[in-house]
Amino acid sequence: MGLLKAMATVSQYIPAVEKPSRMPSLPARLAWTALVVTLYLIMSEIPLYGVPIKGGTRAPTLAAILLGANTGTLMTLGIGPIVTAGIVLEVLVGGGLIKLDLSKTRDRAIFMGAQRTLSLLFAAFEASMYALGCTFWVSGLGGGLTACPATIFQRVIVVVQLIFATLILMWFDELTRKGWGIGSALSLFIVANVAKGMFWELGGPVPVAKTKAGEVIYYGFIPELLHARSITEVILRPRLPDLVGFIATIAIIVILVYLQIMRVDIPVTSPRMGSLKTRIPLQFIYVTNIPILFVAILIADLQVFSGLTAAIAGPGNPLAKAFTMLAIYMSTPRGLIEVASHPLRTVTAAIAWITLSILFGFIWVEVAGLSPDKQAENIIKSGLEVPGIRRNIKLLAKILEKYIYPLTIISSIIVGVIAVLADMFGAYGTGSGLVLTVGILQNFYMILAYERTLEMYPVLRRLIK
Repeated sequence: MGLLKAMATVSQYIPAVEKPSRMPSLPARLAWTALVVTLYLIMSEIPLYGVPIKGGTRAPTLAAILLGANTGTLMTLGIGPIVTAGIVLEVLVGGGLIKLDLSKTRDRAIFMGAQRTLSLLFAAFEASMYALGCTFWVSGLGGGLTACPATIFQRVIVVVQLIFATLILMWFDELTRKGWGIGSALSLFIVANVAKGMFWELGGPVPVAKTKAGEVIYYGFIPELLHARSITEVILRPRLPDLVGFIATIAIIVILVYLQIMRVDIPVTSPRMGSLKTRIPLQFIYVTNIPILFVAILIADLQVFSGLTAAIAGPGNPLAKAFTMLAIYMSTPRGLIEVASHPLRTVTAAIAWITLSILFGFIWVEVAGLSPDKQAENIIKSGLEVPGIRRNIKLLAKILEKYIYPLTIISSIIVGVIAVLADMFGAYGTGSGLVLTVGILQNFYMILAYERTLEMYPVLRRLIK
């Protein structure tokens, strides 16, 4: 706890975005949000100063889509340090290792301050590993600590750029969260990355190979479909977007949208309203997309870290080999051809994703105030009660446990299975990317509708405050 407070104190010296003195209009907030996303996409294409444009290696697919990592640019680290810091702290709080009540303003401020400091520390650590591993520079001697052609000055400049880029992303997120924009910038960055990946897989007109007959094979599904002699040529394509993946993408999106609107109702009454009977709807996907976000970020970080370890210690190093094998067997094969070729990897990845989804689901329920105790407390405070149950928080929590914990397990398994199956069928944007995108867009729509209502009826805003 002392370390957490120390990091929160340090964060006070890190520049931050202030709340607007007066809430901007909804169109202005939408404009700020669009500007932030646009600047983020531009930053992902700006090469690092002191790094050869062709010197970087391509980031892993999961890291590129979920972390927005684009090696060799200002977004080499993407949103990785920020979301990793948040996940680490939330797991520690949810596991009871750090005693914080995030419903209290003071504890919440400590948590947010510590997260800002930890984000920059993670950025400094990852950037230093990239520089030490000579990731950005080509060396005939293999790079690493001693054989890298880059000077110490070049490496330091790169580290500083990456730390500052992470700070800019923190400002972007604070700008949207504190009222200048709408929603969470980090969530919108994930949506932008997934959308970019989906459009690239759908229509990327880049030739990747040639057949024995000399015909060009295109990366994107539509360009290849237009040039193929028969549709059978695009039904299944090894490591390339195909028809099965296209159909799977549409099917997964439809399933996710349907699951998002499913509810489980708990009957309650309101003594204040003459025992008026009503229902409290619990979302069927009770944990939303958070478990998949945590699992995907964990595996994406593992992929990045395994690559950096191999770059620094060498691919033959036992530790580097261990991290690489762990990253491989926790990553679901993409496409039916890959699944058939690697059955053991498919099974281990599926078990890992589903197990971790359940674990993170329970952690999120505790951290986010969705536990039976918290929900019972909220119901009692709102003046509602369950028929036949006295107005006692502990008794009500026992009743809610019969709903909440099964929903937590079922919803965690469902989102984990959907993410794995989507990857197995080669869905565009990755399975975890689709799960996150649908959830984020639904949440953004709800926020937008809420803000629109408050703007149309200003009296409601005063009543809420």
